[in-house]
Amino acid sequence: MGRLVAIDYGEKRCGIAETDDLKMIASPLTTIPPAEILSFLTQYHQKHKIEAFVLGEARYLNGEASATTQQQLAFQEKLQKHFPQIPIHRVNEMFTSKMASQAILMGGASKKQRADKGLVDAVSAALLLQSYLG
Repeated sequence: MGRLVAIDYGEKRCGIAETDDLKMIASPLTTIPPAEILSFLTQYHQKHKIEAFVLGEARYLNGEASATTQQQLAFQEKLQKHFPQIPIHRVNEMFTSKMASQAILMGGASKKQRADKGLVDAVSAALLLQSYLG
């Protein structure tokens, strides 16, 4: 048994979310630069066993891959090579940033907090994970 970890991969930042050990609750964890993500996940995996990754998949409304999709696929290859024993599940990330912004606003966050794109990315990852959990 282990945790599920979701990654909202981006060119500037990666939002990270995690489940609890029972895989019932998805929570935002942090936001980190893409260059540091494998190191972060290695350290995380040493403390908390990762059962599977959930990786966002950027698509347009018509279902076509977006420009970000190629970056996500390249990252997925690196992730699979670094953690060959951990499965990776893809989840459509359409509208997660918009929903995350709305959730932050509804949660009563300050104007400064609402402007924090890192917070939006971490909440987006939690929404990806919650979507995966069903």
